[in-house]
Amino acid sequence: MKPFSITCLFLLLSLIVYGQEKNDFSKLFGFELIENNVPIGWKFSLNKDYVLQIDSTQVYGGKYATSITYSSGEGFGSIFSVLPNYSGKKITVSAFVKTENVTEGYAGLWVRIDPTSSSEKSIAFDNMSNKGIKGTTDWTRYEITLDLNPEKTSNIFIGALLVGKGKMWVDDFAVTIDGKDIAELTPIQQTIAPAKQDKEFDTGSKISSISMDQNNIENLKFLGLIWGFLKYYHPSIAKGNYNWDYELFRVLPKVLKTKNKNERDKLFVEWISALGEVNGNLNSQPVSKNLKSEPDLNWIDDSNLSEELVELLRKIKSSERANEHYYIGMHPSVGNPEFKNEEAYSSMAFPDLGYRLLALYRYWNVIQYFFPYKDLIEEDWKNVLEEFIPKLENTKNETEYALTVLELIGRIHDTHANIWAYNKPINEYFGLYYTPVKTAFIEGQAVVTGFYNENLAKHSGMVLGDIITKVNGVSTENFIKDRLKFTPASNYATQLRDISNNLLRSNDTVISVEFFRDKKIQQAYLNTYSDKDLNIYYQNAPDTSFKLLNSDIAYINNGSLKKSHVKEFWKDLKNTKGLIIDNRNYPSDFPIFELSNYLLPQPTPFVKFTFGSINSAGTFSWSEALHTGKQNDDYYKGKVLILVNEISQSSSEYHAMAYQTHPNASVVGSTTAAADGNISFFYLPGGIRTAISGIGIYYPDGRGTQRIGIVPDIEVKPTIQGIKEGKDEVLEKAIQILNEE
Repeated sequence: MKPFSITCLFLLLSLIVYGQEKNDFSKLFGFELIENNVPIGWKFSLNKDYVLQIDSTQVYGGKYATSITYSSGEGFGSIFSVLPNYSGKKITVSAFVKTENVTEGYAGLWVRIDPTSSSEKSIAFDNMSNKGIKGTTDWTRYEITLDLNPEKTSNIFIGALLVGKGKMWVDDFAVTIDGKDIAELTPIQQTIAPAKQDKEFDTGSKISSISMDQNNIENLKFLGLIWGFLKYYHPSIAKGNYNWDYELFRVLPKVLKTKNKNERDKLFVEWISALGEVNGNLNSQPVSKNLKSEPDLNWIDDSNLSEELVELLRKIKSSERANEHYYIGMHPSVGNPEFKNEEAYSSMAFPDLGYRLLALYRYWNVIQYFFPYKDLIEEDWKNVLEEFIPKLENTKNETEYALTVLELIGRIHDTHANIWAYNKPINEYFGLYYTPVKTAFIEGQAVVTGFYNENLAKHSGMVLGDIITKVNGVSTENFIKDRLKFTPASNYATQLRDISNNLLRSNDTVISVEFFRDKKIQQAYLNTYSDKDLNIYYQNAPDTSFKLLNSDIAYINNGSLKKSHVKEFWKDLKNTKGLIIDNRNYPSDFPIFELSNYLLPQPTPFVKFTFGSINSAGTFSWSEALHTGKQNDDYYKGKVLILVNEISQSSSEYHAMAYQTHPNASVVGSTTAAADGNISFFYLPGGIRTAISGIGIYYPDGRGTQRIGIVPDIEVKPTIQGIKEGKDEVLEKAIQILNEE
């Protein structure tokens, strides 16, 4: 099993918090406290292929050690314990490990520091995947050191694991914080926010149906607007004094019982007033001198709300607020939003109506206040809120709910925005099985461009350049129409990219395909396979990141280029007349600055950003331009051609922007995926994990990249004839340009 998969599985482990007396730590960590043949204070994650045992014959110290033994199959076995949070800068976890015949994997320790919010990733993690213990070894001390972040930490996991075959023993764990044994330290007594203590609606919202007449839809629209505004603007909510999800479920039935606008607005005033007084001061919030855009709050004054309600909302808008917020933070090193304390409600596969409306309100307000590209949505976002209220009410099952959420996500036109974690109904909708045939839309038609598995593909009868006209009797044109609203992306080219990946998916074992070859319509029946059988998500990377195409032309594949490679190949590259940087991929590293130091004659601005705000949600401000390159008289004097297409996305586009600053650079290819900026993830009810581009990415002169992408100087697209002949026409054009220099 790959380390990535192990990490994901660890994230699913339940939290077990224990308290130990100080003099118990040595016995606990030495596995000396045994009950029913299991070490007290430890839990284990073992499938049927691994066996955990207490061993009294192979020990490092004391009477007992713990062993994990592979029996059959595949996977991993782990033992772990959970520490509370401690103050400090660094934690060091050590233990003694012995191994026997460890193969096809490794043995090692692991440490994970968990955040206070279930919607955030682990704060720090190490499972020795890059330095694991293999073979047969005697007792040896190993350790892991990680940075602490006590303000954001809930618990600290420590443990040992065996991946693959063999056997391991572990004994005598030790834990220090900044060099001090934790037996000498006192855990942080965590203050539980009132929002965390509210459990009333843990099992359901108690809202099962709503009459979707126009009056109720309008009332629910204003509830969504006001609920989201209060969430990010009211100081009491920022402090975590209210479980804002559950407050929605308390007020929603009351709103629906109001008989007219006056009753509704009076209810809103009473609800808001009960949250506590605010200190309204129009001058309390500093206005950024680099302001790009202000919050979209005109609806407060333009929606014919009662005067009393408008005045109250204005007061909250101008209230004093801190830069700390229970539900939102900004990544300290990047500046993209971190959505905190947003419960996933994963046990609700098909949430009740209250939770479905919560999903809409949560998502809509994230976009309203923290999506840097809201101005590019190309429709009034408030109308989308109103449109999806009855849509979510009308969903009848898990699949309809997930698809409606996916359709909502698609309305922001962001390639980073999708349903990213495994979602059973979405997978089943698109198809659980795949054919070995790869397709892409070339010259407006679905064309066979390659194969996931050459051996399995031989049985398909398909060849490069075949034009697929129907799949299971549905024309490709209709297939595209059906899938567009469920295919979020920044532009049409990227939608087609993703639709082509789903064209030959099915829940059946065979797919019927009609295709055009040699001026004839032909029929084929393609067997389908699981993604693991075809290894769809782990296609082989290029063998090399650099090569000389001839004595004058160098080629770099940015998808496999490492920072450490640059210095190695520079002596072979620097005297060529042309350099091709292939960005039709996703970078495996971040070599922008290393490579640019060789390419550029001087530091050169290549990008600037926009960042959101915690204390004035919906405000976005410009950063200063970021430079790349350094003073270098011996910079690369040849021509630089940067290859891009719809696969070039996010970091790939960011790299292209940097390389474009070379004095003699041109971009060759076609439209990129047009989604840049660090990703911010969050959850919606039903365990739906989604994301947005979290910061705005612009050229130094303010030109945008979202939905536009990296615009080619020389547009070149593959042709069907080129696919048939196995050509890379974009690369061939780049070589032609350099040869003509």
